[in-house]
Amino acid sequence: MATGAGTGAGTGAGAGAGTGTGTADHGTDIAEPETKSEAKPEGKPGTPSRANAGKRVGPVPATAAVAGLALAAAAAAVAALLTPVGEFVRGGGEKQLGAGAEATRSRAVAGPEAALPGVATPPPGSPAPDASGVPNVPPGSGRQPAFGAYLDYGEDGVRSIAAYSRWLGGAEVRVGHTYLPGDRWENIEGGHGFLDPWAEWRRAKADRMFVLNVPMLERNEEGLGDAEVRGLLRRGAAGEFDQHFYRLAERLVRLGVPDTVLVPGWEMNGTTYTHRCGPDPTAWKQYWTRLVTVMRLVPGQKFRFDFAPSRGRDAIPWTECYPGDDVVDIIGMDAYDQPSGLSFEEQVAEPYGLRDHVAFAAAHRKPISFPEWGLFRGGGNRGDTDNVTYMQGMLDWIDTHKPLYQTITDYCPHGVWQCHQNPRSAALYRAYLSGGSAPAEPGWPEEPGIPDPEIPDPELPEEPREPDDECGPGWLPDWVGDAVC
Repeated sequence: MATGAGTGAGTGAGAGAGTGTGTADHGTDIAEPETKSEAKPEGKPGTPSRANAGKRVGPVPATAAVAGLALAAAAAAVAALLTPVGEFVRGGGEKQLGAGAEATRSRAVAGPEAALPGVATPPPGSPAPDASGVPNVPPGSGRQPAFGAYLDYGEDGVRSIAAYSRWLGGAEVRVGHTYLPGDRWENIEGGHGFLDPWAEWRRAKADRMFVLNVPMLERNEEGLGDAEVRGLLRRGAAGEFDQHFYRLAERLVRLGVPDTVLVPGWEMNGTTYTHRCGPDPTAWKQYWTRLVTVMRLVPGQKFRFDFAPSRGRDAIPWTECYPGDDVVDIIGMDAYDQPSGLSFEEQVAEPYGLRDHVAFAAAHRKPISFPEWGLFRGGGNRGDTDNVTYMQGMLDWIDTHKPLYQTITDYCPHGVWQCHQNPRSAALYRAYLSGGSAPAEPGWPEEPGIPDPEIPDPELPEEPREPDDECGPGWLPDWVGDAVC
């Protein structure tokens, strides 16, 4: 979801073919503190300025050193996948991981074991959503799956979690979710202290989960053409970018978050990102395999890797990008309410939709997730995103299929807490996850650090007077924002 050099969760459907459902903009383009909105409807989160500090990393030569790969045992761990495997020498070696092995190539060409549609008998469908527009009482389903929201980048995102929890009546927010900037390699490595506040939040409680989206290529939202993307994917598959992901893995372990859930190359089936799969699915799968293998080499890591396409076919069927069960731990999906006019039932039943997602994950014995979901174009009327029918359907779907985690995208037009334009959906979401009844008025986040202004008592005239053309005293509209008759 970002634009320019940013990171976030994509606009798969907006730019791609079919009915894929990536989203809009996650980052510093959010200007209003109380109602956070995307500045670019077809983009994703912009890069925070603090992440742009430092000098730009130039092109990395194929012989660049892979710092820290010192153990022969670690090399042996990937020999079956990647050959020739270089000798890893800490502190100045000129060796690197070689090109993918024949086994890796043949698996990438063959694709997943079971292709959609018809991969397996799908689990029972979602309960039918209520079309009345009145929030339902959530079903008594016991403990909710771990949940959170994308709230903002860096420290701002971490600070917002407590207020978001209070808005939900003190519900436990167990998932913190953010995106690495995709503008340049040093930021994809997690530099400049970007990850520190998230790691501190994660370490505070043992049952928390940190979810981190990782761009697979720099210049991730610069609109590069297919030919250039194809070349970059092949360079990645050959090992040219290994060191960046090794450094990221080292940093996460050093910060005390070795169990981070990583979402590399999200919405790869769309067209928004440079790290898309369509220009060369075989190279993309080989590159994913290298990335995962390199990060798993870091001592102490316990990472889980989440393969998260956008819902629907989009530019390419997402099953054609699946890299293999040995390098995927979770099968996620970014699922927004779009395109306009597509009912929730159709979002479930469409090819490569919600039902196929659940069936594919079951066939591969993987848990599911929803790293991104939210309101969008499906409200019907132009500009109306407050689709309570979608919200009910999605919450029921989550309750039925129990993903490992789910994180709504919480800024306009997708969100509920930081987006005032979706009051009915916000009320339903709040009731569902807090376990209470829907409030009459959602409690919107307050702008931090700005005290309420002192409003002086008005000087009323001693004698009553006739109302003016605005149907009330001249000072009153300034107070209430409208004429009072």
